[in-house]
Amino acid sequence: MFFLLSKFLYYVLMPATWLVALLVAALVTRQPVRRKRFLIVALVVALVGTNAALSNRALLAWELPPVPLRAIAPHDAAVLLTGMANTHKSPHDRVYLSSAADRLTHTLWLYRTHRVRRIIVSGGSGDIDNYVHTEAAEVNTLLRLCGVPQADILLEDRSRNTRENALYTKELLARHPEIKSLVLVTSAFHMRRAAGCFRKVGLNAALFPVDFRTTDLEESASYWPIPEAGALGTWSLLIHEITGYVTYKLLGYC
Repeated sequence: MFFLLSKFLYYVLMPATWLVALLVAALVTRQPVRRKRFLIVALVVALVGTNAALSNRALLAWELPPVPLRAIAPHDAAVLLTGMANTHKSPHDRVYLSSAADRLTHTLWLYRTHRVRRIIVSGGSGDIDNYVHTEAAEVNTLLRLCGVPQADILLEDRSRNTRENALYTKELLARHPEIKSLVLVTSAFHMRRAAGCFRKVGLNAALFPVDFRTTDLEESASYWPIPEAGALGTWSLLIHEITGYVTYKLLGYC
């Protein structure tokens, strides 16, 4: 039930959904005053929602900052949370990466620079239909193509959300007592929730946020006067993640 509810809330909380709902309400209402109010609110949502400078500043405040590579001491393993592969694209003779590909490439960077000795890939299918191609299997294919020995890769392919990432990774580690120190790798916007979930189950990992969706403040000055449709996606991402974090906190997951 929680899994289905989280998917429903994701679509309800998107600013684009609000905008469409307000415009539909303005069309169907018969009261001129109410129609005007709906249109004014829709205009405000559109102006704020398409302002890339505002969305960048808001997300920048939420993302955890980058960690210099030199600050990462050698660890037994990196826990790579999936969320970077499109398992619904055919033909299935290759792996299709999304904008979150830094989760994979930066984990490889840690591995190749000997900051982690092994890679734990955590992620099954986050889809309602439980698609047979799990992300863990897809990422495993890429790691092998990049020359990582199978002996250095551990797969956790059952999890559907961040809480299950932590729970099932802990179960996996119980079978590998030689792994004692971890580096947690996930997107910067997702790290607060992920770190909380892992701490909740007793896994205290060093944090290595990646996949930054923001630019530095001095680079965003030119965004102010120009509406940008992509800003709606940034707001959706931020609202979704904050809602998820608060929900997890209330449920005691992180």
